[in-house]
Amino acid sequence: MKALGIIPARYASSRFPGKPLVDIAGKPMIQRVYEQACKADLTKVVIATDDERIAEAAKAFGGEVLMTSANHPSGTDRCQEACAKVNEDFDVVVNIQGDEPFIQPGQINNLLACFEDRNTQIATLVKRVELTTDLFNPNRVKVLLNRRNDAMYFSRAPLPYRNGVEASDWLKDHAYFLHIGMYAYRPHILEEITQLAPSSLEKAEQLEQLRWLEHGYRIRTAETDIESDAIDHPDDLRRMLERYQQGDYGD
Repeated sequence: MKALGIIPARYASSRFPGKPLVDIAGKPMIQRVYEQACKADLTKVVIATDDERIAEAAKAFGGEVLMTSANHPSGTDRCQEACAKVNEDFDVVVNIQGDEPFIQPGQINNLLACFEDRNTQIATLVKRVELTTDLFNPNRVKVLLNRRNDAMYFSRAPLPYRNGVEASDWLKDHAYFLHIGMYAYRPHILEEITQLAPSSLEKAEQLEQLRWLEHGYRIRTAETDIESDAIDHPDDLRRMLERYQQGDYGD
């Protein structure tokens, strides 16, 4: 299986401008993501960016870079442009989050395994909910699965609703799953979904993947027990550096 890993990286983050270049124990974050991705079973890994500063930093550590438009509304759209520019045939394209410097290669491999089934169009990761606070937190996206482990729906609300059951007991006899936001796609499916107009469900929940479901695409899931720490804000970086110094992350 030929697999392309793409790391979308933009400089102009509203909450943390320039975060791909923040220093994490002597390396820019984008380098750490790239190095972790290269440990997975990917044929090729590229960084897709719209910023020359990120491109120069990536080239300095030997990363392969593709320049993309500054006008993409999402990382999915940036991945599609990069995939087209690579100009090679791949069986699978993996969209790797550029703000998770200690992403585990095994998570990427779990996604790739979903494509051993030729019917898989899109794949993503899920993790079993362990905390009631996560279940009811609208910032933690939940996913409903069918018996084939395909996603039926993604929501910020805890679904299904447990009628007549105290909220504190919802996790006792029913498995809920959190969405871990890394995706992989068949290349032609990636091209198709980036041409879709935003859907009503997507607008209601502010979740891009609902557009794909609403248009009839299937999303296969793989379960993981790992959730990589992401950096969305300078406070996240401070916490991550503290954990790194304590030896919580490998190098």
